[in-house]
Amino acid sequence: MTSKEQYLKAYDQQLRTDAETPSAIDVTRLGPLRLVTFAGGRGFITYQDLGGTHHIPTLVTTALDHFRAIPEISSVEWKTRGHDNAPGLHEALIAHGFVPEDPESIMIGPLEALAQEVQLPAGVTLRKIEGEADIRAMSAMADAAFGDPASTRMADSLLARLARDDGMELWVAEANGQIVSCGRLEPVPGTDFAGIWGGATLEPYRGRGIYRALTAARARSALSLGKTLVHSDSTEFSRPILERAGLMRVSTTTPYNWSR
Repeated sequence: MTSKEQYLKAYDQQLRTDAETPSAIDVTRLGPLRLVTFAGGRGFITYQDLGGTHHIPTLVTTALDHFRAIPEISSVEWKTRGHDNAPGLHEALIAHGFVPEDPESIMIGPLEALAQEVQLPAGVTLRKIEGEADIRAMSAMADAAFGDPASTRMADSLLARLARDDGMELWVAEANGQIVSCGRLEPVPGTDFAGIWGGATLEPYRGRGIYRALTAARARSALSLGKTLVHSDSTEFSRPILERAGLMRVSTTTPYNWSR
């Protein structure tokens, strides 16, 4: 197999299991689907392989009915992958009120490729954070970086995860005491992988190597934990950075979102 095929096989076998949702508060199986409930009223639907089933419309209906019956659930994400054999899934999701977001690239590669030292701009420092004030400041910065309304939802979710001690690490870059970039590291128990997620950098600080340095710091931390591979769902902002560091685009993923 080519490197791409090997990476994709490892991704499907190691990551598309319960390892994908370490912070779930409930997981219900529905045929090949895993119906996941997260804190904060968020539902999530994923699977390892639909096998080209002819019952996809029925699966979509039943899965959505499951979440409709839970009053606390306000939104549901169905996570699709571009390499899956799932004929009719897009049409079934649209018919049930799911709205597709922009596709992202599934990036995989050796952690060592990311772990090289990167020269930071003058006055910029990196650190791992755990305190509530830092986490809320980080989340507010990420909202601003993505142009989203300020919200406490992400900070509340991250604080709940840290309390469960599931291995997640939060890293930030600061300039003159202000958080200007951030990202998560999620070592995946029982696998070769660590995930790099949540990358965000304020616009005035982009293109200066800060995100690359923050990614390298997370990679070194993952290597110290015995992980060898890294994966990430990357936007077009971060994909070129990861490609230059040796990661490979093995497929795409598109979230479809439903709101009550």
